[in-house]
Amino acid sequence: MQKPLILVTNDDGITAPGIRKLTEIMNSIGEVVVVAPNSPQSGKGHAITINSTLSLEEIFLDGPQRDFSCNGTPVDCVKIALDKVLTRKPDLVVSGINHGANSSINVIYSGTMSAAVEAGVEGLPAIGFSLCDFAYEADFSQAEEFIKKITLNALNNPMPKGIVLNVNIPKLNKEEIKGIKICRQANAKWEESFDERINPHGKKYYWLTGYFNNMDEGDDADETALANGFISIVPVKFDLTAHEYIKDLEKTMVI
Repeated sequence: MQKPLILVTNDDGITAPGIRKLTEIMNSIGEVVVVAPNSPQSGKGHAITINSTLSLEEIFLDGPQRDFSCNGTPVDCVKIALDKVLTRKPDLVVSGINHGANSSINVIYSGTMSAAVEAGVEGLPAIGFSLCDFAYEADFSQAEEFIKKITLNALNNPMPKGIVLNVNIPKLNKEEIKGIKICRQANAKWEESFDERINPHGKKYYWLTGYFNNMDEGDDADETALANGFISIVPVKFDLTAHEYIKDLEKTMVI
């Protein structure tokens, strides 16, 4: 039988330890092609490049896969991979392993998850993997068995089109991880402010600062699962319609 074709991407850059570990894991499952940014693209969300050109270069790193470096965003990488690199549709798109959590509200800012969502837009099954450790030297090997299990499950049990998985893994040794929980996105957000400073030329500039505010203690929320030592999996879709409000809006919207 033909091996599954797996497209790998991320937002931390093609040489980041997280994507190298994810590529290694995917090589044990199928035929792998990597198309990822040539530099860090964290926080880019679903941005695409429209006012400048894109470059794509095949590079040679580690392992049997083909690696392509792109100067665009994570979403650009998925788009150009599907149009210019792959000779057939991938059986799965995986993004990550992100350096840091993409749970709760972070899903809308995340380049890692936006790459997965873009695959969903194209009707492809996709998973975004994130480890709750922002360190460059994070130990991704602790999550290896779980990532492989989740990937195989996705390949063997096809998801509905347009649905992708947001997987967050706590910063724990593998024997400390209690298991996997299917969750909803927690009601949490960043409380932000801009630190105002003056540069040597007397002009103002600003640093974005703030703190994370989790307002959700529900047992089924992803932040709760992570805090209790579980891997959280949230099924995500790109349809942002508030379906439950349509009928009420029809009643009150008078034109």
